[in-house]
Amino acid sequence: MLPLGFLAVFFVWPVVAILRLGLGEGGVLTVLASPETWRLVAFTVGQAAASTAVALVAGLPVAFLLARTSLPGLGFVRVVILVPFVLPTVVVGLAFRTLLPDGGAFAIVLANSFFNVAVVARTVAGLWSHLDRRAPDAARSLGASPLRAFTSVTLPALAPAIGSAAAVVFLFCATSFGVVLILGGSRLRTLETEIYLRTVELLDLSGAAALSLLQLAAVVAALSVGAVARRRRESALRLRAPASVARRPSGGEWVVVGVALAVVGSLMLPIVVLVSRSLAGGLAGYRALGSTGYAGSLQVSGVDAALNSVRAATDATFLAVTLGALASVVLVSLSRSRVRRGFVETMDTALMLPLGVSAVTVGFGYLITLNLLPGDLRTSPVLVPLAQALVVTPLVIRLLLPVLRSIDSRLRQAAASLGASPLRVWREVDVPLAGRSLLTAIAFGYVVALGEFGATSFLARPDTATLPVAIARLLSRPGELNNQMAYAACTLLILVTIAAVAIVESVRVPGRAAVGEF
Repeated sequence: MLPLGFLAVFFVWPVVAILRLGLGEGGVLTVLASPETWRLVAFTVGQAAASTAVALVAGLPVAFLLARTSLPGLGFVRVVILVPFVLPTVVVGLAFRTLLPDGGAFAIVLANSFFNVAVVARTVAGLWSHLDRRAPDAARSLGASPLRAFTSVTLPALAPAIGSAAAVVFLFCATSFGVVLILGGSRLRTLETEIYLRTVELLDLSGAAALSLLQLAAVVAALSVGAVARRRRESALRLRAPASVARRPSGGEWVVVGVALAVVGSLMLPIVVLVSRSLAGGLAGYRALGSTGYAGSLQVSGVDAALNSVRAATDATFLAVTLGALASVVLVSLSRSRVRRGFVETMDTALMLPLGVSAVTVGFGYLITLNLLPGDLRTSPVLVPLAQALVVTPLVIRLLLPVLRSIDSRLRQAAASLGASPLRVWREVDVPLAGRSLLTAIAFGYVVALGEFGATSFLARPDTATLPVAIARLLSRPGELNNQMAYAACTLLILVTIAAVAIVESVRVPGRAAVGEF
């Protein structure tokens, strides 16, 4: 009841309230019938599809490198590809604006795919590492070329993982906010940024409600496709025992390795450029973080904003990991019982919905509903951590749930037959086996909460701004000092992200691919 109760109070209620308010004003049908609305839909879907395609093309060679080769430096590769996935969107937006000052659709597609190469690489590598090499080798012995052996044997076997990764990447790209806001400006808008514009600047609640309904329909469709692909992937993993398939590349495999290393180098480029830019004026930007910027652009100093981020992220991570762990345990327990499979999948999909619904819709819903709760949470410092936990909880579930499902039920049965209570079975069997994934979820959740921008930009007061919100405000104000502060703050977030990713990789079992979604 705890995860569902949290979802009902802090997600369903605010979203339904804002939709009801918007629908009550009328004009929704007018918005839905407008050609401008469908141009927004077309651009949203188009850039998400293009970003997904680029991420798939770039991620598959990296998946091969991680799953099928035995080369020095693969740990470094895992860190490099994972860092972009958990970088704050405002940092990525600024990095690509530095590389491509004019922004535009091309920059948005590159930035969104930059985020999601890790999703493709790690999800596909998790299944690829279980595939037996003898199948493609048999095809080669029968005269098939390497390309035909891949397309006829390996690619169909990887289809569940590719489909699961593509659905998740499409969802992330379709709901991208910070990247589109920084690189698209006022020229290019998606449903997410248009909802923000109509809600915050135009107060057009009926228009925002109509667009939110369209976005919600697209999110549910993407989550449904992802659930089907994820189920096929988990079934494939259960059917295949882990195989020792990594070896030194040979022949044409070196070409794939070269492409993968080129992708890894490309992922490093925006980060290196941004860090270099932060040092272009010496340490002036870093020293200025103790101030409020040029002409008092901020109401808090950069250091205070960083402390606000740390406090909010800590609270959000604790709440998200608690709720995510409980939800994962419940879903695993229900799947083992006689509860209908459709109910378990519906509950799983419902818990993923916060990933795809506009953060602005949720944030504005908070402002018109949470005053009805004791203490009026709208003015409480817990408001931002609550919104961040709502975003982080689905990621925690996706990291823990596959691991808990993969634990051999015979281990539990053996413990129970020796007299262990259900609670002791969880403590002695499940927790030790899932402990590494729990630590991974904590590190992942912390950096995602630390860099959350969508809901936080709407809910944080000027005197409680977090570091990503402060960066966005510095970029919107004139003055070279503000730019230097923004670059310096972005570099600090990058360093924290790299440290968290290094922790994630340090607890990974050597020689074993990731079991969780990411």
